Amino acid sequence: MLIALINFVTMLLTLLIYIVIAQAILSWLVAFNVINTHNQFVRSVLYGLERLLDPMLRPLRRVIPDLGGIDLSPMVLILAVIFVRDVVIRGLAVDLLM
Repeated sequence: MLIALINFVTMLLTLLIYIVIAQAILSWLVAFNVINTHNQFVRSVLYGLERLLDPMLRPLRRVIPDLGGIDLSPMVLILAVIFVRDVVIRGLAVDLLM
């Protein structure tokens, strides 16, 4: 039962990584004017992703220095999620199996 819960949390963390990547790519496409925010669907997807990820990215943006137009907070969030998923959760699973 607990192993199933650990697998579920691992899948959720992997999904979070994909969501952060999708939000970063969409923000680049908007910044380079490849897609237009006048489209209602694009605007609603961007707004939804922003509302979902902003509580996680805002504390990182306060700590990470401003590098002009480069936002490193999504990369730091992805690295933190990978650390939690691969080190912490996997360590819990190994401890439970022993």
